[in-house]
Amino acid sequence: MLRVPYNDLYAALLRATEHLGLAGDRAALCARLFAETTCDGVYTHGLDRFPRFAEMVANGSIDVNAEPTRVAGNAAGAATLAIERWNGNLGPGNLNAYATMQHTIALARRYGLGGVALANTNHWMRGGSYGWLAADAGLFVMCWTNTLANLPPWGASTPAVGNNPLVIAVPRPNGAHVVIDMAMSQFSYGALSAYAARGQQLPVPGGYNLSGNLTTDPAAIEASKRALAIGYWKGSGLSLVLDMLAAMLSGGNAAHDIPLESTRESGVSQVFLAIDPSSFAPAEELDRIATGILDSLRAATPIDPAKPVRYPGEQTLHLRQENLRLGVPVNPETWQKLQTLSF
Repeated sequence: MLRVPYNDLYAALLRATEHLGLAGDRAALCARLFAETTCDGVYTHGLDRFPRFAEMVANGSIDVNAEPTRVAGNAAGAATLAIERWNGNLGPGNLNAYATMQHTIALARRYGLGGVALANTNHWMRGGSYGWLAADAGLFVMCWTNTLANLPPWGASTPAVGNNPLVIAVPRPNGAHVVIDMAMSQFSYGALSAYAARGQQLPVPGGYNLSGNLTTDPAAIEASKRALAIGYWKGSGLSLVLDMLAAMLSGGNAAHDIPLESTRESGVSQVFLAIDPSSFAPAEELDRIATGILDSLRAATPIDPAKPVRYPGEQTLHLRQENLRLGVPVNPETWQKLQTLSF
């Protein structure tokens, strides 16, 4: 693995996004979201995901010039509804999600609670980016997306539900937010690929092999296409209802409607919800409650004394600081392609 300064990574991604046809502030934001995701240690959805992003632009699944538009909810100048429907028009998924979350924040500022259901969009890359965005604004947030049907429901051997990532964020002082960003599979397919590329076994079973047995071999799970849902039947059920909510609220595609080819996984549906607590709870009260919960968490006896218990998002802050100081780890082959724009 090679480490490069964050500014060099961002500059290379900016050149690459411009090469794909994005321009101005849109190119800069798209590049920044990829760079920040990589810097925060979510490598599978940062630089490592960029070649697939470029391929989807090339095959027409992503329209680099498209922006999301409102299709139902508040008319221009009206102020009556806190929840709206938007159409992503197949624009870049991270730009669509960022703009949608910004609008969701604005709705929450106005009404206390805001929501946008977004149809016809593309992969949002790291969902946690939009949780951190809202938490930085002092808001609680929940957002999720459906995906192609790549996860077997409980009791089945063939995929029929999506791994449908879910993000929940709790704002904390000084940016030390609690942010959980999880797929409905025990390991995302990006994580499986990363483990397989390193020749490593998973720390716990993540799916089934071709014989139908639970395994920690990521390559065997990729071959069987039988990833394990989190919580077994519970994760399977949660995946189903997240898909239903996303498709029904947005009027967009459900998981079974989305193309099965990963480089054409387009037209997904997403939901963004935000709560602004400032009108009913003082910041001091919220901080006191959160601090008590986190102190109780840290008081739990760790299995390995060298690995203290940590809250969701804590490792992100650590990796962000480390990678800014030492350089961001990148795959040398992908880094070379990025510099030569040979995607």
